Amino acid sequence: MDVVERYLTLGLRLGRHVDGLVDSYCGAPELAQAVEAEGLVPATELLAEAASLEDAIALDVGLAPDRRAWLGDQAHGLWTYAGVLAGEPISYADEVEGCYGVRPRPWPEDAYREAHAQLDELLPPGGTLTERFEGWRASRAVPSDRMVPALVAVAAVLREHTARIVELPEGEEVAVQEVRDEPWWAFNYYLGGLRSRVVVNSDTTTTASDIVTLAAHEVYPGHHTEHAVKEQRLLRERVWPEESIQLVPTPQAVVSEGIAETGLDVLLDTGLRNELEAVLAAQGLDADLDRALAIGRARRPLRRIGLDVALLLHEHGASPAEAQAHYERWALSDARRAEQAVRFASDPTWRAYAITYSAGQELCGAYVGGDPARFRTLLTEQVRVADLLAAR
Repeated sequence: MDVVERYLTLGLRLGRHVDGLVDSYCGAPELAQAVEAEGLVPATELLAEAASLEDAIALDVGLAPDRRAWLGDQAHGLWTYAGVLAGEPISYADEVEGCYGVRPRPWPEDAYREAHAQLDELLPPGGTLTERFEGWRASRAVPSDRMVPALVAVAAVLREHTARIVELPEGEEVAVQEVRDEPWWAFNYYLGGLRSRVVVNSDTTTTASDIVTLAAHEVYPGHHTEHAVKEQRLLRERVWPEESIQLVPTPQAVVSEGIAETGLDVLLDTGLRNELEAVLAAQGLDADLDRALAIGRARRPLRRIGLDVALLLHEHGASPAEAQAHYERWALSDARRAEQAVRFASDPTWRAYAITYSAGQELCGAYVGGDPARFRTLLTEQVRVADLLAAR
């Protein structure tokens, strides 16, 4: 068994321990069937296999150096997570850094205060800043029965603009559905075969401008685009089997979330903004995109508060109530959204994942620097977190 097959097998075996750890798999079905048919491999054995695999990858001169380094990073993430499953003593910060290659740190509250000051100038008057923000969102909330049609219509516009940056593979397609009672706002289930199923949680207040950011994040030019393009270019054309699996506790996730978080910035210009306004108006929705986008930019530093919540819970011994209060205060959140943030940060599969959004956005944003060609590289190549850190 070569190192790539060992990597795939290790990922699939770990996935049997934790539902959702394998975000997607579109590789050889016989390998997945073989792993499913065997007994559950103890986490201690998987930890030993992960350590052995790291060493084997480092010594495999048959792989090109860049590919070998990328695969080694992935294996180290799996080794870290296998240690967590096996009960190895490790701090939350070490777990995050081991999985994702980025050390988690709380952000200075002054950055949040500056964001609040900007929002104070942008939001309609009346009440506290939280009341004004939530009131503005509530006044622009999309009825649940319009969420899916609006997202589909917006995605169609974004697809045209994404295709100007990267060639989309023939036959790629997306289905969008509504769901409830989930710890996240929206999710892309990549099905393989260039297809995605995107679900949107209608329990969460969603505005017309949120529809734009969700479509960009989950579909074009975000998760669906990346997965479909890499399946075509790296798995089918270059025959790199490691691209058949998407694993949650690995550096791959930082790059993927970074793509999803920065893609709209790369696409957006006056022409696209006008097109989006028109398509939302056709759905009976007033996006007020100029103001909404300005509010979104002002709120970007607040994206880090989800990581604050995880650090409070797992590094500083805060109670869920204390973590929720922190989120409500600085994220200008109502209780429902704050409860969801705490639920997400408490979930054993997702607790370390909180860093991928803020770090992904910051690192990929700095790497791209507004250059569509650099963004295309993220969509089409194996880019390491170390590459992103070096580009800051």
